[in-house]
Amino acid sequence: MTSTAATDATAHISDPAPAQRRILRVLVASQVLSGAGLAAGVTVGALLAQHMLGSTSLAGLPSALFTAGSALAAVAVGRISQARGRRPGLALGYLTGAVGSAGVIAAAVLDNPVLLFLALFVYGAGTATNLQARYAGADLATPGRRARAVSTVLVATTLGGVAGPNLAAPTGTFAHTLGVPNLAGPFLLSGVAYGLAALVLALWLRPDPLLLARAVARAEEADAPTQAGAAEAADGADGRGGVVLGALVMVLTQLVMVAIMTMTPVHMHDHGHGTAASGLVIAVHIGAMYLPSPLTGWLVDRYGRLKVAAASAGTLLAAGVLAAAAPGDSVGLLALALALLGLGWNLGLVAGTAIITDAVPLATRAKTQGLVDVCIALAGATGGMASGVMVAATSYPALALTGGVLSLALLPAVAATAYRR
Repeated sequence: MTSTAATDATAHISDPAPAQRRILRVLVASQVLSGAGLAAGVTVGALLAQHMLGSTSLAGLPSALFTAGSALAAVAVGRISQARGRRPGLALGYLTGAVGSAGVIAAAVLDNPVLLFLALFVYGAGTATNLQARYAGADLATPGRRARAVSTVLVATTLGGVAGPNLAAPTGTFAHTLGVPNLAGPFLLSGVAYGLAALVLALWLRPDPLLLARAVARAEEADAPTQAGAAEAADGADGRGGVVLGALVMVLTQLVMVAIMTMTPVHMHDHGHGTAASGLVIAVHIGAMYLPSPLTGWLVDRYGRLKVAAASAGTLLAAGVLAAAAPGDSVGLLALALALLGLGWNLGLVAGTAIITDAVPLATRAKTQGLVDVCIALAGATGGMASGVMVAATSYPALALTGGVLSLALLPAVAATAYRR
C-alpha cells in the first residue's frame, strides 16, 4: 500500500493542481455523507440519554462522551495520517464511527445506558474524522488559498448535516417498524453514512494529499535547498505561537458552541416542542456551521486570520445573548440564535485551521493537527458535560449567556498577537 501511495504522489509532483482538484472532489463527496452521520448524535443524543435515565442533569453526557471519544480518535487519525497518509487515517476514523452508531442502536434496543455511553464514545470517531478532513483539503493548497481549500471541505458537510436532523422523525418511524426505539432512528442513518464515507475515501482519495505534499516539498528542496531550508526555519520559529493561538481560537469556539447546542433540544422539549421542531433548529444550526464556509475562507485569505478570529468572538456573544433572551416557545428566535452560534463557530474554525496550517511544517503537520483536535474535542466534552449540570442547577438562559460572555476571552489573545506582529 505504501509503495502504491508513493507512486501516486510522485506522478503528480510536477503539477499538483489537478491532483488538488480531484482530492477536493473526493473530500466533498465524503463530507456530504459524514455530515448526515454526525447530525444524529447532535439531534437526539441528549434526548435518548434523558429518556433512558429520566434525568436532565445527565442529558449533556452523550455530547461529552462522543466529543471525548473524538479526542482519542483525533490522536489516532493524526498519527495514522502522519505515518501512512490521509486516506487510511480518515477511512478508519469513519469506519469506527459506523461501529459506534451500531452500538447506540443495540443499546437502545436493550435499554442499556452503559452500552449507550460506551457506543457514543466510539461514535465520536466520526466527528473527529469529519473535522480532520479539513486539513486534507489544505495539504496541497498554496498559502494564499489555504482557508478557501479548508472551507470547500467544510461546506460539503452542509448537505448531509442539514438533511440529517430533518430526517430524525422519518428515521424514527422507520426504526419503529424494525423494532428499534424511535429516538435511535437517526443512528441507523449515521451508521450507513459513515460506512459509505469510509468507502469513498478508501477507494478514491488518490493520490494521497499529505504524501503528495511531502513529495512536492522534497522536489522543491532539491531544486533550491538553501531557500527551502530558510523557509523551514522560519516556519519552525513561527510555529509555536501560531499553534497556541490557533488552538485557543478553536478550543474556545468549540466549548461555547457545544455547550449551548447540546441543551437546546432539551430546552425545547421541556417547553413542549417535538423532535421535528428541535430537528429543524439543529438543522439550521448545522447549516450555519458549514454553509458560510466559502465566504469565511475568502474573508480569512483576504483580510487575515486574526480579524476573522475576533469576529467569531463577537458573533458567539450575540448568539448567547439571543438564546438567553428568546422565549422557550419561540422556535424562530431559537433557530436564529443557533444560526449565529454556528456562524461564530465557523469563523473561529476556519481562521484557527488556517493559523495552524501556516505555522506547522509538513514534517510534523498531521501529528500536530491531531493533537490540536484533541484539545478541541476535550473542550467540546467539557462543554457538553457542564451544560447539563449547569442547566439543572440554574437555567438554559444562564448557560447561553455564560457561553456568550466566555467567548470574549478570544479578544485579548488576538490583540496580543496582532501587537507582536
